[in-house]
Amino acid sequence: MPTPSVPSFVEPADAIDPAHAWAAPIELPAGATALVYCEGQFGAQDGKTANGLVRHSEKYQILGVIDSTHAGADAGMLLDEAPSGIPILSGLDSAIIHLGRVPDYLICGVAPADGLLSEDQRTVLLDGIARGMHIINGLHEFLTDDAEFMAAALLAQVTITDIRRPRDKKDLHLFSGRIFDVTCPRIAILGTDGAIGKRTTATILVRALNERGIHAVLVGTGQTTIIQGGRYGVALDALVPQFCSGEVENQVVAAFEGEDPDVIIVEGQGALSHPAYITSAHILRGSRPAGVIVQHAPGRKVLGDFPMVAMPTVTSEIALIEAFADTRVIGVTVNHENLSTVHLTAAIDEIELDTGLPATDPLTRPLSDLVEMVLQAFPALNPRESTRSAA
Repeated sequence: MPTPSVPSFVEPADAIDPAHAWAAPIELPAGATALVYCEGQFGAQDGKTANGLVRHSEKYQILGVIDSTHAGADAGMLLDEAPSGIPILSGLDSAIIHLGRVPDYLICGVAPADGLLSEDQRTVLLDGIARGMHIINGLHEFLTDDAEFMAAALLAQVTITDIRRPRDKKDLHLFSGRIFDVTCPRIAILGTDGAIGKRTTATILVRALNERGIHAVLVGTGQTTIIQGGRYGVALDALVPQFCSGEVENQVVAAFEGEDPDVIIVEGQGALSHPAYITSAHILRGSRPAGVIVQHAPGRKVLGDFPMVAMPTVTSEIALIEAFADTRVIGVTVNHENLSTVHLTAAIDEIELDTGLPATDPLTRPLSDLVEMVLQAFPALNPRESTRSAA
């Protein structure tokens, strides 16, 4: 495995030239193979980073997931009942024996609400460093501020990358109004709770639109999208609120200027109604979407990380979004957790009846349903319509 001759502790703030901060990817050492550490959480809400990397990763070749509670299973089968070829392994020792090699990276795939590492998690990451693995950390706890981790990385000649570490405040952006020069439509994927599938729906939608011949670009707003390799994005919950709207605007403008897309899809965070996660407000203000898709989990009765709070209804969330921002909700996407096939069909039918909007489950229903949701709201995006108009 290649290692740098001089250890380089790369963080987003250091790796990006501020003059080009809107587009430059995080620089990482050579090599792209990775293990994802997600002990006890894979497939669950707090394992959303690992879940996302199994479903989609442009930057890393995911060789396995560490979670002893599901050891022996195929990660894709556990998530979506579709084999991915990514094994779930019981620990770091067994993973390396199974793979017959030490992967280049160990990615921390857990995402607890407090964003902090437990002692057991620290031990595993330090073990990875000792074996010569670079660490990718998406938590609020910055490992490059931790003397034990820094000493271990220096000794092993590996890097630690804190994805959520923001750039210096002098390099952050306030809202500027440049969003008014973005002429293509923006669609934000918001939701009724955190860890409900907004990023997954956004990723699937971008892929499906591009396959239809519609140039769609994703702007991420969380650490997982950045780890997956998204070119445009910012970890909003790591920023001082004053800069959140401006940073979203800056990334949307960058995607527009850099890609000349037909449509920009903006990943949501939390929920506008959520008592703790308020970044949806900044996403709405910064991206000024022409349309919003709301992700909802009818099988949830309480908020995922805050069980003392009841889930909002999808109708109440739609009303709140449309009252808060100059936009319209164009459809609802359904998270099928805790629902049988029969109950999922009934939930989709009920949502469509209650809201008058199209609804679908992006993971179990045809992707054409999701694309048609967008084309109904923005018919000019349809390549067939554009060709007909030109003729």
